[in-house]
Amino acid sequence: MQGKVEICGVNTSKLKVLKNEETMELLRRTKQGDKAAREELIAGNLRLVLSVIQKFLSRGENVDDLFQVGCVGLIKAIDNFDITQPVRFSTYGVPMIIGEIRRYLRDNSAIRVSRSMRDTAYRVLQAKDKLIAQTQKEPTVEQIAKELGIPREEVIFAMDAIVDPVSLYEPIYSDGGDTICVMDQVSDTRNTDDSWIEQIALKEAMKQLGEREKHILSLRFYEGKTQMEVSSEVGISQAQVSRLEKNAINTIKKSL
Repeated sequence: MQGKVEICGVNTSKLKVLKNEETMELLRRTKQGDKAAREELIAGNLRLVLSVIQKFLSRGENVDDLFQVGCVGLIKAIDNFDITQPVRFSTYGVPMIIGEIRRYLRDNSAIRVSRSMRDTAYRVLQAKDKLIAQTQKEPTVEQIAKELGIPREEVIFAMDAIVDPVSLYEPIYSDGGDTICVMDQVSDTRNTDDSWIEQIALKEAMKQLGEREKHILSLRFYEGKTQMEVSSEVGISQAQVSRLEKNAINTIKKSL
């Protein structure tokens, strides 16, 4: 936002800031049908929209689009605000603006989620807010499922479906040197390129063994049986099992 003065043709450096008393008076007049007061109220809270959209600038979305969507959330907040409640307008308006922007980002995400899944997710969010208001604490998945009368799994799937995806290359820490990205924290140390190549080489080496040797190695190292147990199952002496096992391992080592 640094150096950005105009958004949607609005000079952000000259946006008016209303005091709480002015806001409440304009809200009262707006509820009485005063359209001029409504316009003044919208204009006087554009800086609120501007402060909210800065939280979403890292998404790579067009700033003008985010600002317009945020204004829709602001207008909804103005139209739905209850002036009889002892709540500051900004306290009510910010979540409305954030919710509108998040809904826009979800609906325009590259990852498509079915309408029915999104509808379930919105119901879950509403139920969650209701339960928080009633109990003053975060509800469990089971409580939300009971409130909506749906299976626990549906709640989990619905919430997972609307979680914003995170790039593997998104930086999470930097201390003047190399930046640590999400990929560095979630990388699989077992299924690396090196281990993948080793697995291929091992499979090729195993192809050089006879069926009896393969069977003995399988019993020894996959099923964890002793040489005595293997000799009993295969029908040969323990000494033969030991010799065949040793020869098989040496053959694999030479191939690798």
